[in-house]
Amino acid sequence: MKKLFPQYVYNPITLTGAAVASLSFGLIVFLFVLDFFSTQENTYMGILTYIIIPSFLIIGLLLIAYGIFREKRREVRGIVRGSYLPVIDLNDPKKRAMFVTFSLGTILLLLFSAFGSFKAYEYTETDEFCGTVCHKVMEPEYTAYLDSPHSRVGCVGCHIGSGTNWYVKSKISGAYQVYSVLFNKYSRPIPTPVEALRPAEGTCEQCHTPALFYNEKKIDYTYYLSDEQNTKSNISMLLKIGGGKSELGSIEGIHWHVNPDNVISYIYSDKRRLVIPWIKVTSKDGKETIFKDKTANFDKKNFSSENIRTMDCIDCHNRPSHIYHQPDKMINEMLATNKIDETLPFIKSISVEALEDNYTTKEQALENIKQKINDFYLANYPDVYKTKKNEIKSSIEIIKNIYSRNYFPYMNANWKHFPDNIAHTYTPGCFRCHDGNHVSDDGKVISNDCNSCHKIISQTDNAGVTRVDLNGLKFQHPVELGESIENHLCTDCHWKNE
Repeated sequence: MKKLFPQYVYNPITLTGAAVASLSFGLIVFLFVLDFFSTQENTYMGILTYIIIPSFLIIGLLLIAYGIFREKRREVRGIVRGSYLPVIDLNDPKKRAMFVTFSLGTILLLLFSAFGSFKAYEYTETDEFCGTVCHKVMEPEYTAYLDSPHSRVGCVGCHIGSGTNWYVKSKISGAYQVYSVLFNKYSRPIPTPVEALRPAEGTCEQCHTPALFYNEKKIDYTYYLSDEQNTKSNISMLLKIGGGKSELGSIEGIHWHVNPDNVISYIYSDKRRLVIPWIKVTSKDGKETIFKDKTANFDKKNFSSENIRTMDCIDCHNRPSHIYHQPDKMINEMLATNKIDETLPFIKSISVEALEDNYTTKEQALENIKQKINDFYLANYPDVYKTKKNEIKSSIEIIKNIYSRNYFPYMNANWKHFPDNIAHTYTPGCFRCHDGNHVSDDGKVISNDCNSCHKIISQTDNAGVTRVDLNGLKFQHPVELGESIENHLCTDCHWKNE
């Protein structure tokens, strides 16, 4: 029988390489067609179709070349392959049956392999896979995600986004994480990978348009003191969320920071981007204004270019999904909505104390929270414990739920390790720049005036006296501190940096 190729092509190594290359090429075509006709973008399709399988295709081609090269060298040395490939005679019933069985089996195997591969990587992009299967250590993030405003946005939608380029980057950066999980080398808690996140225009701004935020938003807060009466106070303010587009009038407001007419760049000196000693504002006409922190010993030459960042959504909304709530804030909310009985003496104080105790396991924490609160009322307020036993019991369950949602002792994960930049009470947030210390060469100061971003229109103090002024009130601290708060930031007392 006349052969199509030279004799040295017909060797085991070359034929194996041809089989691997052919199979890989077939899978690439199959997955490409699936991706082309799919109505939904599959993030994992790109890496499999264009990175992983082509690698096997290249390996197959290299085997083909190596097999030919090796066979020719054997011929030069006088080594001739004595055996020939088997001859399939389809006139022979047994060989014909063998050929048909083998061919059909191979085709079915390829089809099932292709389908199985597709379903496998389809599953690997699900939220369940990200949160529970391969990433057991991600339980804190997964729990917070399920209770977040973005719980219907897939994990890969934010952490990877569309496009093969960022998918490859994310998986390369995650290679060490896989090793860390396998060999128990990961940090506790898992640090937020802010340096590996893609720009907000490729994730957040696929749904949100920062330039289209206008006017003010009214918000109300209720606070409780940690005293016997759980003394209550209220505050209402207009949050200035505008500033997106200058052609619509006023450009004042929080979203001025992402106004298309402005470009804000900054240098950060820590991994969490909480310390910002240098800021540059570039206006529409190209004018640059540089602000430096007068309290910092800053020299731009000593910082890497990698520490220079252009501000976008994530610089303030840094925890849009993985939110760990501060206990004081959560207890205020539960008291304000009557989920915890505010008439229980010292319930605010004992609840926060129970939540903030150090525990080694979640089981120990939940049991100790129950024991601590019960013992407190039994020892100090036995009459209250007797008459309000049901209220105490339901309050304990609420507090235990708060702990389960926000504290993960085995991963050392809680609100202290994950600052939320969207405010300035419990974490630096706005005060990273708006601290009154960032000054330009011509004397301009980035203001720390409360009315820059919000306007207090109503405040009810601890005595029940309400002040109202639509032009804006000066903030009155719920507790008399004995000194002016003008030169202090909220975080001086409320933030626990760990």
